[in-house]
Amino acid sequence: MPDPIPSLDAARDQRLRDLVMLRRVRDRIDREYAKPLNVDELARGINVSAGHLSREFREAFGESPYSYLMTRRIERAMTLLRRGDLSVTEVCYAVGYGSLGTFTTRFTELVGVSPGRYRRTGPGPLTGLPGFITMQATRPVRNREVRVEERD
Repeated sequence: MPDPIPSLDAARDQRLRDLVMLRRVRDRIDREYAKPLNVDELARGINVSAGHLSREFREAFGESPYSYLMTRRIERAMTLLRRGDLSVTEVCYAVGYGSLGTFTTRFTELVGVSPGRYRRTGPGPLTGLPGFITMQATRPVRNREVRVEERD
């Protein structure tokens, strides 16, 4: 009877390769969030189908690649809006949206207030904090987490 350990090792090794591949996709989204990216293009970049990428990405990171991309864009938009030197329209295009309406809708869904209101009343620039702390402290919440009375 064959030893089951080699098959377990092979499965573990494949899972590690898959996680490396998924991390590359996530890193690409982090780098190229302002470019026109879509799941089909991301999947082609690693030679898998869009459906397979979406399933594996969701399993590994808890959200779809598209959702991760949109969240990343909104995080960057929040930073630019806190800076205060760009208009909402300029921020919209700087983070990769082609439509101000789509940007405003998505921003409001994730943050709970419109981009204009966030720019006027949100926290100012967070200076003196490491980037990873700023990113965690200002990460937008999902729509289901925003209380109704906080919405614009």
